Amino acid sequence: MSPVDGRTGAEPTKASASQRAYGWIRDAILSGEYAEGEFIDEVALAARVNTSRTPVREALQRLQVERYVDLLPRRGAQVRVVTAVEMREIYQARFVLESDALRTICQREAGMPESARALIEEMERAGEARDWNGFAQLDQLFHSEIVRHQRNAVIAELYDALQPRQVRLGTRTLVEVPSRLATIEREHRELVAALDRNDANECVEVLRRHLREIPELVDAFSTARGTAPA
Repeated sequence: MSPVDGRTGAEPTKASASQRAYGWIRDAILSGEYAEGEFIDEVALAARVNTSRTPVREALQRLQVERYVDLLPRRGAQVRVVTAVEMREIYQARFVLESDALRTICQREAGMPESARALIEEMERAGEARDWNGFAQLDQLFHSEIVRHQRNAVIAELYDALQPRQVRLGTRTLVEVPSRLATIEREHRELVAALDRNDANECVEVLRRHLREIPELVDAFSTARGTAPA
C-alpha cells in the first residue's frame, strides 16, 4: 500500500476501527444497552464491532477520558454510574456558564440565535417519538448554540467539554421521569421568548427553573444503583 501522509496504509484502517468501536460503545451506553455499573467484555465487543481488541481498548481509553467508563485494573471497563452528586454538580456548572452567556447576549441585544431556534421543533419530534437519547443530544446542542452566541470561544469550549456527561444525564433523566418532557419543552420556549425580548432577568430565572433539582430525579440517581442519597 502507498503511504498516506507519511504513514502506512494500515494506520487509517486501524484509526477507522477505533472510531467505529468508540461510536458503537458510546451509543450502546447512551441507549442503555450497557447499563450503569455493567462491565464490558472486550472479546465479545470486538466480535460485535467486527474488529480486533486493540481498537476496542483504544476506544475504551477515549471513553474513560470522556467519563463514560472507568477502567479498573484486572477487572476491565465498567460503565460509570451517574450519581445524584454528579447530577447536582453538572447542573451547577451549566448554570454558571449559561447564565453568564444569557446576560451577555441580552446586554448586546443579540436575541435568540437562529441556530438554536431551529432545533426546537426537531427536539419536540424526538420527544414525541420517545427518542430520549436523540432528544438529549439535540438539547445539549440547543444550549451549546446559545452559549456560543456569547462569542467567547473559551467559555464555549468549556461548556462543550460537559457534552458527554450532559447527554448521559439528559437521557437518563427522561428514562427515569418521562413526564419531565413537557416541562423541559415549555421552558425551552420560555427561554426563546425571554431572549428575544433581551430580558436578562427572565432568561436567568427560566434557566434556574430549567436546571432545578427534581426530587424524583434525586431519588432515582441516589437509590437506583444502591447509593446513599447525596
